[in-house]
Amino acid sequence: MSSPALVVAGLEAALGDLRILRGVDLEVPYGEIHALMGPNGSGKSTLCHALMGKPEYRVTGSARVAGVEVLGLPTDVRAREGLFTTFQYPVEVPGVTLSDFMAEVADATGAGSGFEERAGVAAAGLGMDRFMDRPLNQGLSGGEKKRSEIYQLMALAPKVAVLDEIDSGLDIDAVRELAAAVEGMRGSGLGVLMITHYSRVLRYLVPDRIHVMIAGKVVLSGGPELAERLEQTGYESLAAEAGADLPGEEGDGDGFLAGL
Repeated sequence: MSSPALVVAGLEAALGDLRILRGVDLEVPYGEIHALMGPNGSGKSTLCHALMGKPEYRVTGSARVAGVEVLGLPTDVRAREGLFTTFQYPVEVPGVTLSDFMAEVADATGAGSGFEERAGVAAAGLGMDRFMDRPLNQGLSGGEKKRSEIYQLMALAPKVAVLDEIDSGLDIDAVRELAAAVEGMRGSGLGVLMITHYSRVLRYLVPDRIHVMIAGKVVLSGGPELAERLEQTGYESLAAEAGADLPGEEGDGDGFLAGL
């Protein structure tokens, strides 16, 4: 494939008067899994929202999925172009079963041939069979909700998957299971950007590249060894090296909010 799965260039995002992303540049080739790490409030989740077109954000710059510029497109069109995201806090949808939801999404995004087979294999492998006739995410534990989202990813087979803290709030067994599922999807037709601020998920899934985001910019990129460095020194050392302020520190200017 001639174009990388995802190319983000000069991406800026603001929420009202609050400037959050300040020129994000990164590239995720097909067949690779990249981790985006950073402290709370650095803008990681905002990047996810900006890519999917959350309307509250004012976004400029460029984001290309398989060579197609998606900024400015409606969210459903971005999904049809092959962009998929999981959420840090998956929402519950009463009255809509997981089975019906998947059928609608597959039709709307043009999941194509092989969808039913992929869905069946994914449901069996992740133990989702028993949830198919239940309302989407309703009454599920945090781990079950995250498993449901990985099931959706496996069944829909997009070009780009942005995973927003799939390890958040999970016990070690659930982290290991989801990491194995993501690793199992590694292939020539998918690029994965996994957002996290803990390195524990990287014990079970070795990314091709790690990008460190501080104060709304990617300040450092490198190989898997960066995770070990972060374990030893934390973000403060990298922030000082990059000449950036950690969120909430004096000099931040815009007063970053935790969880952005």
